[in-house]
Amino acid sequence: MNQKISIQKVIFVGAGPGDPELITLKAVRHLREAEVIITDRLVSEAILETHVGSNALVLHAGKQRKREGSTPQRIINELLVEYALQGKKVLRLKGGDVSIFSNLLDELQALNRYGIPYEIVPGITAACGAAAYAGIPLTARNYAQAVRFLTLHNQQAIAPSYWKELAQTEDTLVFYMSGDSTHELIKELLANGIHADTHMALIEQATTPCQKVFSSPIDAFEKQFGNRDYISPTLIIVGKVATLHASLKWINNQENTDELYFKPVTQNKQEEVRA
Repeated sequence: MNQKISIQKVIFVGAGPGDPELITLKAVRHLREAEVIITDRLVSEAILETHVGSNALVLHAGKQRKREGSTPQRIINELLVEYALQGKKVLRLKGGDVSIFSNLLDELQALNRYGIPYEIVPGITAACGAAAYAGIPLTARNYAQAVRFLTLHNQQAIAPSYWKELAQTEDTLVFYMSGDSTHELIKELLANGIHADTHMALIEQATTPCQKVFSSPIDAFEKQFGNRDYISPTLIIVGKVATLHASLKWINNQENTDELYFKPVTQNKQEEVRA
């Protein structure tokens, strides 16, 4: 007689933005117990090396914009369902926080279709981590009363009227997935009336030993830094609070290095996922 398989909860865990010490105690406990871990690219290797059990299966399902080898979301959904239905304790490990600009919705809906339970463990999102490590309080008193998290992944989704609102707001603006779109961002904000002396800070590889921050008034940014190819991941902060970086920074840029903290996705990694 076949024994009925007991389906365990799939655990969704935010690993934080890079620094492996920013992961939560709850996340560490689940990592040690997990049998199958499906991890994104923007997760520190130190987390996997330190907190994962020796018998766990680790599948690298990374994504990287415009790069061959990124794992399709469909495959990730299938892996979650496949291993969960085998009765394995499955952990989905995402960089930053699990619910800020990730495909959490797609993955939860895939589990719901099969009645698979889950738990969500939040992590430090990239915006908060990057701002803290750059010395930029996102809602500093007398500088901003609110903060908005946005993405330039699909610029066509930003209506002309909203560009105008963004250019004229006093809110702090934080743009995810923005390194390749810096020129367009600056162009749109200036064209829609943002004050030319409004500061902008671009943060590469935040909270890692490779972190770099580039900051200036928005109208001078491209003249100073526009010839760079920014290293993923990048995050842009626009607003009065960005001026605070100069006086409050507690980490200096590493000069003359473009070292990669997060390994790029490769075709080989995608093949390993389906092996």
